[in-house]
Amino acid sequence: MNPLMYEVELWQWGAMFLGAMIIGLSKTGIAGVGILFVALFAVVLPSKQSVGVVLPLLICGDIVALFLYRKHAQWIHLLRLFPSAAIGVVAGYLTMDRAGDATIGRIIGLILLGLCCAQLWKRYREARGRELVDPGRSERLPIGYPVFMGALAGFTTMVSNAAGPIMIVYLLSMRLPKHEFLGTGAVFFLFINLFKVPFGVDLGIINAESLSLNLQLIPGVLIGAAIGRIVIGRISQRAFESIAMFFTTVAAIRLLW
Repeated sequence: MNPLMYEVELWQWGAMFLGAMIIGLSKTGIAGVGILFVALFAVVLPSKQSVGVVLPLLICGDIVALFLYRKHAQWIHLLRLFPSAAIGVVAGYLTMDRAGDATIGRIIGLILLGLCCAQLWKRYREARGRELVDPGRSERLPIGYPVFMGALAGFTTMVSNAAGPIMIVYLLSMRLPKHEFLGTGAVFFLFINLFKVPFGVDLGIINAESLSLNLQLIPGVLIGAAIGRIVIGRISQRAFESIAMFFTTVAAIRLLW
């Protein structure tokens, strides 16, 4: 039986509403806190069902973020990611019925932790060498890096709606200023999340009942997005990057367990 058919208790609804607020906040203000909404929904719903409930909320947050930051989107980075991301989504769809959540989570966690360590090491070398790196100047990265990151993001977002940390590492490596970071991320995730909808419907995790719950939770996304819009204007680029990397590292460690 679909778990959503059971009556949702008040504390469970409150946890999901808070999770919806965090979705909005992560889309328009504090990148990286999205790992918190994954945890909150996981407390209430089994992982696969939570993917179906969360997806429409993410799309709502993406639309708001796109409206706010569409002029800042950097299409050169998006065009490098889209093809492999679409392949990653299909691979995730084919995997969902064949591999356990824990196994997938550990694999993604190990990859993500490695990427975080590499990113932090680069930051350390820059600080020790007193190098001044301007936002907008990309790091020297392997030619296949965007293809790998796009595929990994597509796969991760299909199986767990947790591709935010993957994209944070990628966009930070591109040295994007905070508004361009959010605008580019908004376009990427709106396209990818819309692409995922037919697969979610086919798997039965998006249905009339889950959409009914979405209607109750969308106000939370809008409230969180409004808070994020205020926050982003009050934090520095350095603080923005530090917060994003902190939560990304936490996400990687959580996936391992």
